[in-house]
Amino acid sequence: MHIVQIIGIGLTATILAALLRQQMPSFATLVSLFAGVLILLLVVRSISGALAAFQQLTATAQMNPMFLQTLIRILGIAYVVEFAADIARDAGESALGGRIELAGKIGIVLLALPIFKDVLDVIVRMIP
Repeated sequence: MHIVQIIGIGLTATILAALLRQQMPSFATLVSLFAGVLILLLVVRSISGALAAFQQLTATAQMNPMFLQTLIRILGIAYVVEFAADIARDAGESALGGRIELAGKIGIVLLALPIFKDVLDVIVRMIP
């Protein structure tokens, strides 16, 4: 990931959106949305190396791969939900942004339930 490139895209889009917001608010929102998607794509493209490292650690530790898959899904939901909520807020829909975040939190809890169950099973087995 080229952090300087991402910062450049972000700052350029911020300045452009600020200039457009007074004259054409809808274009300012589109500029912000486009820049956000571009930055997200750049970040996602660079994550593959980290995923391979996590998979290797999971195999080395002889962990259930379901834990890693669940963790990756939870992180994905968190980032996508935050991105979508920020877009809604930028468009002036802060209530909608809050509902998007609530839906993401519920999704994360639902994904994490099997992990909570496994942890509780281990604790129950440890108690004599």
